[in-house]
Amino acid sequence: MLDLRPVGYVIGLLVAALGITMFAPMVADLMAENGHWFVFFESAVITILIGGLMAIACANGVSAGLSLRQTFLLTSLVWLMLPFFGAIPFVLGATESTLTDAFFEAMSGLTTTGATAISGLEALPDGLKLWRGILQWLGGVGIIVVAMVFLPELRVGGMQIFRSEAFDTMGKILPRAGEIASNISVIYVSLTIACMLSYSALGMSSFDAITHAMTTVSTGGMANYDSSFGAFGPGVHYAAVVFMILAALPFVRYVQFLAGTAQPLLRDSQIRVFFLVIGFCVLLIASWLWGRDGAVTEQAFRRTLFNVTSIITGTGYANADYMAWGTFPVVMFFFIGLVGGCAGSTACSVKIFRYQLLFASIKSQIRQIHSPHGLFTPRYEGRPIGDDVLNSVVAFFVAFVLSLGGVAVLLSLTGLDFITSISGAASALANIGPGLGLEIGPAGNYANINDTAKWILALAMLVGRLEIMVVITILSVKFWRT
Repeated sequence: MLDLRPVGYVIGLLVAALGITMFAPMVADLMAENGHWFVFFESAVITILIGGLMAIACANGVSAGLSLRQTFLLTSLVWLMLPFFGAIPFVLGATESTLTDAFFEAMSGLTTTGATAISGLEALPDGLKLWRGILQWLGGVGIIVVAMVFLPELRVGGMQIFRSEAFDTMGKILPRAGEIASNISVIYVSLTIACMLSYSALGMSSFDAITHAMTTVSTGGMANYDSSFGAFGPGVHYAAVVFMILAALPFVRYVQFLAGTAQPLLRDSQIRVFFLVIGFCVLLIASWLWGRDGAVTEQAFRRTLFNVTSIITGTGYANADYMAWGTFPVVMFFFIGLVGGCAGSTACSVKIFRYQLLFASIKSQIRQIHSPHGLFTPRYEGRPIGDDVLNSVVAFFVAFVLSLGGVAVLLSLTGLDFITSISGAASALANIGPGLGLEIGPAGNYANINDTAKWILALAMLVGRLEIMVVITILSVKFWRT
């Protein structure tokens, strides 16, 4: 029988840790003297108490490491349990959110999706604004650790190709995770501070600089204003582009760079392709806008660069309503959202490396058709790609497409129109944030979506964040057999 105590122990500790972070927004509300601080005090006590009791109750079952099944279960339950506790301040707070809206907001935050069900963000107490930023910031670093430690070991979605990248866990998942998390956290915190200082120097208030630095480096996209980054000037837009890109690069390369090895960062084919895709999309859409407007303007270039970077990294900020740009840019934005950043970053969606592996396989198959008696092995960065990796990647793509269709159908059954259903499904599964259309597009939010659709979207965010195959494995009957 599967021993759940090690899983419960880790989850209990993480829940308690989440409760401790609630004291930061409590202090922010105390400093703002808005009387909202007690909400976070209550939420912190509840969360720390439940998490602590869970950890104590399961402490006698802690072992040196986790089995494969325990690891699958832990990876899933962490992202399911934490949003429930992260939702408490929204339920008790000034928004008086329903459980549906609160869970949607917390899940969106921790999965760094960035979709919001709250209107009138400017009127929120400082504590809730900061809490949204903290959720995304914690989710961002959590995503990197999961990508670097758990998914390669679980052989999910082709991630096993990165098992030899700087950190080889050698099957010892939890003991090794501490060292990996430590190295990554230093870089993550450093990028956040650099981003905050940049925003502050370019005119943001100190509070806005802190919260937006958190949601930028996590590629989360939750802003303090309904107009998102439209509330800020050109300098801030360019700074955001820089840090969104930095956050979408493999963090393991930063660790290697700081260790004195710059070549992996400079030679990583993922990074080169990522920049090429961004450059191509920006040039294409900007040229469209210049042709439409009859003039080459900096504003059109900046808005294109910002929104393309935001969508492809899954950040979800907007500094303009690109729904008004015409059909071609809107279609482009839908598809670039399904590209994503690099593996081992805070970025979301399918990821660049999977497309590289898929195209390498297609190229090999085409050559095989032309020369039936030849032997053609797909390669990634000069290395042969194993059948297990290719099978895993193909399985991921099939699962992603089927999940996209399934979620879109479910959303349409709740009464949503086609554009909202398909773009909402893509936005949730790829953890992008904004969808398409007047309701959930860059100028809207998810506040008026029906409750059933919000639950579907929240669960889709979870499935997308867990790389889909983890959830499918957990739901299989074979997984639970002893």
